[in-house]
Amino acid sequence: MTGQGGRLVLYVREGCHLCASAEDLLAQVSSELGERCHVVDIDSDPALLERFGEMIPVVTVDGVVQGYWRIDADRVRRALASR
Repeated sequence: MTGQGGRLVLYVREGCHLCASAEDLLAQVSSELGERCHVVDIDSDPALLERFGEMIPVVTVDGVVQGYWRIDADRVRRALASR
């Protein structure tokens, strides 16, 4: 579930408890829908660190932010369904 790019991306930071919860949630959603979730550590890229800062976790679908901090699984499902 790690990597960069793709339809479903989760931006995280090491040691973030909300990130761990979001990763578990998106693993379930991506499994249900047959989508791959790419997890990106924002500390690995200064531009991402500047963009998201303390807003993490952040989930995007097709490059559009679908939520941050507490992720809404239904919102992510709807975004993935709208191809």
